[in-house]
Amino acid sequence: MLPHPTLAKLQHLKLTDMYQALIEQMHMPDMDALAFEERLGLLVDREMTERDQRRRKTRLQRAQLRLSACVEDIDYRHPRGLDQALMTKLAPCQWVQERHNVFITGPTGIGKPWLACALGQKACREGLRVLYLRLPRLLQELSIAKGDGRYVRLLKTLAKTDVLILDDWGLSALHDDNRRDLFERMEDRYDTRATIVTSQFPVEHWYEAIGDPTLADALLDRLVHNAYKLLLKGESMRKQKARLTTEAASE
Repeated sequence: MLPHPTLAKLQHLKLTDMYQALIEQMHMPDMDALAFEERLGLLVDREMTERDQRRRKTRLQRAQLRLSACVEDIDYRHPRGLDQALMTKLAPCQWVQERHNVFITGPTGIGKPWLACALGQKACREGLRVLYLRLPRLLQELSIAKGDGRYVRLLKTLAKTDVLILDDWGLSALHDDNRRDLFERMEDRYDTRATIVTSQFPVEHWYEAIGDPTLADALLDRLVHNAYKLLLKGESMRKQKARLTTEAASE
C-alpha cells in the first residue's frame, strides 16, 4: 500500500499522533531494519502515550488546583509534624480507590493547601477526576446554581468527582442552607468518593463551626471515621521563608 493513502486514512480516523509518528518513520532509514510488528508497536505506543498526556492535561485543567504542587516535591525538612510515612502511603492514591478521606489541619502558612493540591495532582496523574474548591466558594456556587438553573448539573459534577478538595473548612460561619447543602454533598460522597479537607481548626472544633449539633453529628459521621489525618504544627513556612530571605539579603 502506498504511504500517502495510509496517511490520509490515519488523519480520517483522527489518529493524529500515529500519523505524525509514521511520517517520522518514513524519514528514518534505519527503520527498515525493524520488523513490521516492531514498527507497528512504535506507532501504537506513540498514539497511546500522546492520548494519555492529553487526558492528563485535561484532568489537571478541570481540577482547578490552586497551587502547582506534586508529592515528589514535598519538603520534609521543615519542622511541622508532617508524617512522611503516611504521605508515602497516600501517594499511590489507593485511599481514593478505598473511598477514604484525608484531613489536613494546622495553623496558617503551614502548607495545607499545597499538600492538598499535591495529592490532587497525583490523583490526576493516576487517571482520577479531581476538583479543588474553597468551601465558602462551593457553598456560594450551590446557592447561585439553585437560582440560575445549574444546580442539577453542578450536583452531577460533584457526584462524579473522585477527589473533592475542600479548602478553608470552618473559616466562615454556616447558615441553615449551608449546613443542609454541605450535609447532602457529604451524604452523596459517603462510601462512594474521596474528599480532602483542609482547616485551621482541629477536627474536634468542627462541630462548633458547623453550628447545629444534630446536623454536625450526622455530617461528621460521614467524614471522620474513614479519614487519614495530617496534623500539622509549627511556624508558618511563609514567615520562615521571608525571614531567611531577609537574612540572606542583609549578609
